[in-house]
Amino acid sequence: MNNLALVRTDSDNTDFRQLVALLDKDLAIRDGDEHAFYAQFNKVDAIKEVVVAYQNEIPVACGAIKPFSVSAAEVKRMFVHPDYRKQGIAAKVLSELETWAAELNYSECVLETGKKQPEAIALYQKAGYQIIDNYGQYVGVENSVCMSKTLIDI
Repeated sequence: MNNLALVRTDSDNTDFRQLVALLDKDLAIRDGDEHAFYAQFNKVDAIKEVVVAYQNEIPVACGAIKPFSVSAAEVKRMFVHPDYRKQGIAAKVLSELETWAAELNYSECVLETGKKQPEAIALYQKAGYQIIDNYGQYVGVENSVCMSKTLIDI
């Protein structure tokens, strides 16, 4: 994984938008009929904290955080291009997002993923996230998995 660069940007970044388009295609396949429900909560307009990972100057992964509450940031739009998976890139993007959240004085990160994304659940659990009760629009949604991590001395 030589020449991996993590770049902090925002949702106007063209590479981020291209990666998100690939993410949405992947989720449409995984979520099937439920995709429209989830898609309404995944707009990328005006996200101020976005990380894009570049390997040898090629955009290969992304993630974002946005305010969730006074003390928590929500992790959104995590994606690694299929050709670059299983190299630890997602963990590096997630770590950078957590660091950024801590710099913004958030003490916690929360996120929602789906039961149809077992590799995402495994990534988050390995990174120290715990499954919590579904929050907000995900309450009562069978395929949603909500998770939380307290940011301590990042």
